[in-house]
Amino acid sequence: MTGLPRIQELWRRSGAAVWYVPLAAVLFVASLVYHDNGTELGGLPTRPFDALTLAAIALQCLPLAGRRRWPVLCFAVVSIGFALDQLRGYHSLAGIALPITLLSVASHLEHHRRATAIAASVAYVPLAVALHRLGPGEPPGEFVTFYLAVALAWGVGAWVRHTRTLEAERRRRVAEDTRTAERARIARELHDVVTHHVTAMVVQAEAARYLTAVPDRLDQSLTAVTDTGRRAITDLRHLLDLLNPDHSTEPRTPPVGRLLTLVEQTRRAGQPVEFTEEGTPAESTGSADLVAYRVVQESLTNALKYAHGRRTSVRVRHGSGEITVEVGTDGSGSETPGLSGSGRGLAGLRERVDVLGGDFSAEEQKDGGFVVRAHIPAGSPS
Repeated sequence: MTGLPRIQELWRRSGAAVWYVPLAAVLFVASLVYHDNGTELGGLPTRPFDALTLAAIALQCLPLAGRRRWPVLCFAVVSIGFALDQLRGYHSLAGIALPITLLSVASHLEHHRRATAIAASVAYVPLAVALHRLGPGEPPGEFVTFYLAVALAWGVGAWVRHTRTLEAERRRRVAEDTRTAERARIARELHDVVTHHVTAMVVQAEAARYLTAVPDRLDQSLTAVTDTGRRAITDLRHLLDLLNPDHSTEPRTPPVGRLLTLVEQTRRAGQPVEFTEEGTPAESTGSADLVAYRVVQESLTNALKYAHGRRTSVRVRHGSGEITVEVGTDGSGSETPGLSGSGRGLAGLRERVDVLGGDFSAEEQKDGGFVVRAHIPAGSPS
């Protein structure tokens, strides 16, 4: 990080406090060097600098170093120095410090801002009266104009504070929305992984109860349960790794052949599945492969849960810049597979496909079957 970005980062981290000390020092020296170049209120004749001038300038300049940390105290001290400067007729350049500290009070003071503004306005009245009596009798409009000028500095500070508050609120909302989206993403992943594997295990275990008289088939069924459980543990470990701050947040793309493994697992759970895969997967598909995998996974899970034993077809086609998935389950004319659950899985699939700019549909057929279709653009890094 170099140049302007480095300066901006340093400014942000230090709260700009590191620049207040040089500002105070520069203004202090400039006020001593350049005589009779400052604010003149009340028309008093300019007096040559003397020993008291140093005190008046110091009271106005040096508090600038702490104006961010103690805004009210700094404003009070600067106001005393400004009053001394004007009543003595020094008219030094240090008078610039008054609107600066007033702006700081308006922008940084957390509490009692209205009371501070009223107190400053009340304190200005005796100063204006004293200057009017000591001076050549300047018209009251001059004092009103000066008051409006410093009030403008207060208004600028209040605007800065309001803008900063709005920005903080915007960032808070963005952070909250980000956390909510991340929780939803993790919930979708958990739903996809846990629901499919556990559903397959339950179906396989139920089937094993009726195979006690056939040891070979019983052993195959229990082996399928074990394999499914291991795959569930592997997927859950990967998902938990994503929660590690040091782990990459990129979703894992299922390796080649995972769809076939998924279909075989569903078949071993007793679901007749016809699988067709057309075309050649592109070298770079972004998140499309993972989304296509989740569409097939959730659709087969619904088939196991709500249409167990019915013929299910899975068709995946890799086209030019797009992956098309279609999963259909035959109906019996009575049940409606896929619509009997909470619908959270299908809603999650729709969100996944929408994020990549694709199309998703889940429709019930006239015979009670169900068809899920997804057109997923490939190559998007989302």
